[in-house]
Amino acid sequence: MQINPTCPPATGVVHYFKWAFIVTIIGLALGAALGWQMTGSFGGMLSVFFICAVLAVLEISLSFDNAIVNANKLKTMTPVWQRRFLTWGIIIAVFGMRVVFPLLIVVIAAKIGPWEALVLAAAKPAEYAAIMRDAHLPIAAFGGTFLLMVGLSFFFDSDKDVHWLGWLERWMQKYASVRGVEVAIALIVVMVFTRILPDEEADIFFKSAIWGLLTFLLVEVIGGLLDSSQEMLEAGAKGGIGAFLYLEVLDASFSFDGVIGAFALTQNLFVIAIGLGIGAMYVRSMTIMLVEKGTLTEYRYLEHGAFYAIIALSVIMFLQSLIHIHEVITGLGGAALIGLSFWASIRWNRLHGHEKT
Repeated sequence: MQINPTCPPATGVVHYFKWAFIVTIIGLALGAALGWQMTGSFGGMLSVFFICAVLAVLEISLSFDNAIVNANKLKTMTPVWQRRFLTWGIIIAVFGMRVVFPLLIVVIAAKIGPWEALVLAAAKPAEYAAIMRDAHLPIAAFGGTFLLMVGLSFFFDSDKDVHWLGWLERWMQKYASVRGVEVAIALIVVMVFTRILPDEEADIFFKSAIWGLLTFLLVEVIGGLLDSSQEMLEAGAKGGIGAFLYLEVLDASFSFDGVIGAFALTQNLFVIAIGLGIGAMYVRSMTIMLVEKGTLTEYRYLEHGAFYAIIALSVIMFLQSLIHIHEVITGLGGAALIGLSFWASIRWNRLHGHEKT
């Protein structure tokens, strides 16, 4: 699959979501079959079918901002790396983050082997879910810090020339030339939450947050080195492998909240994988549509809304170390910010339609 930036604007929405629809049909059929196998009743089959559908919607609502950020990065990548992200990337996103990642958490937390973790997920889902919930604190700290750095890096950019919330974004751009300003802000936020948490939890939170910060910095450094190396330039991969690595880690960070939140609906790993996997396909389809139809260029503030939503999600992940915040609030909050930016973009286009965006 290759993104074609010259794709005619008349291309219908169905064209972009064709594979997502196919995966939805297959996934929901598998969910219904799994429900029948688990319960042996029509009611049980419908229950699992419904949970798979709800999880798909949950994933889409939590990851719409992810699609916008993906599109922003993807449009700068070479066709080869675009195809690799849309093929290898979806395999990593669905299988890696929705199956391997939850298993890996249990392997580390329970100190058991991968096979034992898989058996635990299949035979003792309640015990498996309890281990996942216990691991929520370090996951929230790691993912929250990484996403906070992603959001801050967008606004603390001296080359940024489009501002939605002018007074705030111009202030951030003013200090963008100060070396390490994003890191300093992220560390201040981490230290505030570390002070609030009890000592034992504070230690876990702080260490996990530092790993999240280091991961972001390492991805930036490694990606920059790979993309700027002469060998990669000769291979035509500039703007490719580094961006690919960045997007995969970003996808993982977005997935943390959805994977953990899914256990509030079901404790079955396989049901979670089906539901969230369906949602991930729609996120990929939205990414392709945003790039090919030039939506990010047409709606000038849409990216801003997505990155504000990322910062809001990071703060919510931090807050979840103190209190439970329902996934519906998380999803609706991000959707609201993106919706406001979309409305502001339409309003700007009406007032300045003759000007280039």
